Amino acid sequence: MKYQFFDIPVQGGAEAQEEFNRFLAAHRVASIDREFAADGRLSLWCFCVTYFEGDGPVSPQAKGKIDYREVLSEPDFAVYAKLRALRKEVSDRDGMPAYGVFTNEQLADLVRQRVTTVAALESINGVGKARVEKYGPAFLALLREILPEAAPVAPGA
Repeated sequence: MKYQFFDIPVQGGAEAQEEFNRFLAAHRVASIDREFAADGRLSLWCFCVTYFEGDGPVSPQAKGKIDYREVLSEPDFAVYAKLRALRKEVSDRDGMPAYGVFTNEQLADLVRQRVTTVAALESINGVGKARVEKYGPAFLALLREILPEAAPVAPGA
């Protein structure tokens, strides 16, 4: 994996924003971390894009789009659907693409592996410390609530 960094000024940042969007469209993105740097008129958004080397974006058609309704059992798909709804809320709130929170495959793995702890979340392929810290609490709380076999977990677990 590789990293690319972008700074997009809040005022007059249209050109930097276009460059950022062109980069995202042309690469297989694994994750995007963002930070707002407040400095009055000089305020800007800072992005760190983690991406895979290769020949450009991988479309769902090229990867073989997966229909999780067919792959997961009906009860598991219901949990998956709730996770997708939460992911949409979070991505809309944070102004980022849904896959920047968790990919569909990662959400399916959360369900399949009955993830209810930080350690289990960290074991999901492609989920690093930053995602665990930023999104883990909300997703783990939902999973603990809706997975029938989820046992109570001690605080901080």
